[in-house]
Amino acid sequence: MKHTPISDALTKMPVGTTITVKGWVRTFRSNRFIALNDGSTIENIQAVVDFEKFDEKVLRQINTGACLKISGDLVSSIGSGQKVEIQVVTLDVLGGADPEKYPLQPKKHSLEFLREQAHLRFRTSTFSAVFRIRHAASFAIHKYFNDRGFFNIHSPIITASDAEGAGEMFRVSTLDATNPPKNELGTADFSQDFFERETHLTVSGQLEAELAALALSKVYTFGPTFRAENSNTSRHLAEFWMIEPEVAFNDLHDNMDLAEDFLKYIVKYVLQHCAADLAFLDKRLQDEEKGKPKNERTEQTLLEKLQFVAENNFVRLSYTEAIEILRNSKPNKKKKFKYLIEEWGADLQSEHERYLVEQHFKCPVILFDYPAKIKAFYMRLNDDGKTVRAMDVLFPGIGEIVGGSQREERLEVLKEKMTQFEIDHEQLYWYLDTRRFGSCVHSGFGLGFERLVQFVTGMSNIRDVIPFPRTPGKAEF
Repeated sequence: MKHTPISDALTKMPVGTTITVKGWVRTFRSNRFIALNDGSTIENIQAVVDFEKFDEKVLRQINTGACLKISGDLVSSIGSGQKVEIQVVTLDVLGGADPEKYPLQPKKHSLEFLREQAHLRFRTSTFSAVFRIRHAASFAIHKYFNDRGFFNIHSPIITASDAEGAGEMFRVSTLDATNPPKNELGTADFSQDFFERETHLTVSGQLEAELAALALSKVYTFGPTFRAENSNTSRHLAEFWMIEPEVAFNDLHDNMDLAEDFLKYIVKYVLQHCAADLAFLDKRLQDEEKGKPKNERTEQTLLEKLQFVAENNFVRLSYTEAIEILRNSKPNKKKKFKYLIEEWGADLQSEHERYLVEQHFKCPVILFDYPAKIKAFYMRLNDDGKTVRAMDVLFPGIGEIVGGSQREERLEVLKEKMTQFEIDHEQLYWYLDTRRFGSCVHSGFGLGFERLVQFVTGMSNIRDVIPFPRTPGKAEF
């Protein structure tokens, strides 16, 4: 007999049906009530065992974490907490779990502890909810772009260029790590490497996406990116996923419209398709808030925050306007900011971004027209010669969630900016060629997928929204 997903058993199967379910034991109470979960839903199904009908050796194997196959009749539940339950007819233990060694006993575990059990944390209610929502958000992204005529481009993971100019990249090499061949300067001779040049893991697929957009008009990438940044904050990962749309003929204002519509769509999709998981995470966060002092509690619940973002327009203002607001703010005047805002040209930090979103405007914010000196070489220079057509979308609890710009389409201006940034023209000849042959106005942005999932789930640490986090000193599993 084919088995039934527990999500279907709870919502679609009529009472009186004989069904088979498979899953993992969450709890086994009184040698009678098994709470079984197969990951298809946040809810468990209760299976009721008449222990007199089963061998005691079998019952002893039913421990938290064990994997079972259960067949029986679906009946209306007389107990509280569930509408239906299974009266067990047959029971098979597919895989036992030693109760003395199984680390996820039915009690509250810290998120820090569960990170050390990343191979098992999927089985907890919190993380099963997070990763079902992560899937839904991923699907929504592909659906959004597909329905609007975008083409998905698989940009390279191994690259010889540094799109961001950050220099914090992971090297890819087959050379002998202890005794590499040397050149005349005494350094590693990468001409003898696999690709005959120095290569790295990509930090962005943007430059390659631009090439495709200047032929296919509307494209997007969705792939892994890597930063060798020695950062242990709750907002940084060494390996993460990026979504990067690029659109020919879009200017900065079109780019802002696209980013806002895109983010609202994903939030609405998750609200519509992940109601039970969001309700669970919302309650979890509310319970956490009760333990905080009143002045530290958030004003909105998770569900209220998501509804607010989905239903309200984002505030748009220039970097220059934002600097004036920050410079005159109480935290700045009272020197509460770690990085004080003293003059135009300052690179905004997370504390500044969150102040604008959470305290001043109390809604998502899009900043645009940043100083050229603090932004990447490919961003279009404005007529003032000081600012570029950059844009960042700022979200509550996160800060920057999207960064993008109108790209510099003028060949001579782009070459001059590359010279200023000390970027080799020959190395990026292919990028310059798109400006030599049929250039046009075009724009794009990058969305850090984990930051988006962090926002919609309300998880406080980015390491808890990716299955196996890669951070300094951590590459297990």
